[in-house]
Amino acid sequence: MLPKNIALCLTLTFAATSAWTKEKSVERKVSERLIVKISPSVILQTLKVSSDSRRVAYVAESGNKQLVVVDGKEGKAYGGIEESGPVFSSDGKRVAYVANFGAKQFVVVDGKEGKAYKRTYDGIGIGTPVFSPDGKRLAYVANSGGKQFVVVDGKEGKAYDRGGYEGFGTGAFSADSKRFAYVANSGGQQVVVVDGKEGKVYGRVGGLGFSSDSKRMAYIAWGHNDFVVVNGTEGKVYERITLNVVFSADSRHVVYVVGADSKNFVVVDGEEGKSYDGVYGPPILSSDGKRVAYVAAIGSKRFVLVDGNEGKEYDDVQVGSLVF
Repeated sequence: MLPKNIALCLTLTFAATSAWTKEKSVERKVSERLIVKISPSVILQTLKVSSDSRRVAYVAESGNKQLVVVDGKEGKAYGGIEESGPVFSSDGKRVAYVANFGAKQFVVVDGKEGKAYKRTYDGIGIGTPVFSPDGKRLAYVANSGGKQFVVVDGKEGKAYDRGGYEGFGTGAFSADSKRFAYVANSGGQQVVVVDGKEGKVYGRVGGLGFSSDSKRMAYIAWGHNDFVVVNGTEGKVYERITLNVVFSADSRHVVYVVGADSKNFVVVDGEEGKSYDGVYGPPILSSDGKRVAYVAAIGSKRFVLVDGNEGKEYDDVQVGSLVF
C-alpha cells in the first residue's frame, strides 16, 4: 500500500576544487533536493523528469479518469492518457501528451488542447508528439479517414496512405530546429518529405538524419539494392547498407557501412575502404572530420582501424568504446 505521498528526491553531485598543491585534487560533495511529492494515484511507468532535473510530470488516476500532474499541479481529467505519458521539451519548459475524450483523441501542449481526431483506427500516431531540439516546435502524426499526415506547429501536412510513418520513428527535426523530415507511404512505396517537399519515391527508406549544421540530410533507400541519398543525390548502389549514415561534426563528410558478398567495408565520402569479414558498430570521426575509426574483423579476431591502418588483433573489441 502506498503512503499518502511519495517524495522524489534528486541527488546532485558536484565537484569543488580544493587548494592547489603539487597535484590538483578534487573533493566531491553530494547533496539531495526534494523535487516534488508524488500522489499515491501515480502510474509509475509514466513518470518523467525533465532533462535539467528540475521538473516532474506523470499520469495519475482520478476515479475512472486520468490526468497529468506537472510539478505537483493537476491538469484536466480525461477518459484516458496514452500510456507513453507526458513528454518534456529538451529545455524542460514545455510538456505535451495525448489525451482521450470519448471517441476523440488529441494532443495537449502546455495545457492547451489541439485538434481532435477519431480514436477508432485513427487518432494520434504511436511515439508522438515530438519536440524540436529548441523546444519551440512540436510534431506528431495524426490519422483521419484512412489517411495519415504529420502535424507540425499545429498545421496538417499532406495526407498519405497509412503505415508510412512506422510509429514516427523515422521523423526528425534538424539540429537548428528549423527543418523537419519524415517518411510517408505512397502507393505501397515510400517517399521522404523534407520541409514539406517530396523527394523521389523508393521501395522503402529509413535512417533519416540531418548534419549538425542542418544543411544536409541523408537517408538510405532500400530495395533489391541499397544506396544512400544525400540532399536528393543518390550514391553508388550496393547489395546492402548495414548501418545508418554518419555525418562528421563539421557536416562535410559522410560515412556508412556496406555489406556485399558476405564482406563489409566502410565508405567515406564515396571512397570504399578495404573489405573485412565484419564491421561492427557505426564508424566514428574526429571532431574536425579528418579521421575515421571503426571495429573490423578477420575470422574470429577483431581490431580497430584508424585512418585505414589496422591495429592489434584481439578476441573482442567493445563496440562503442572508441573515442578520439
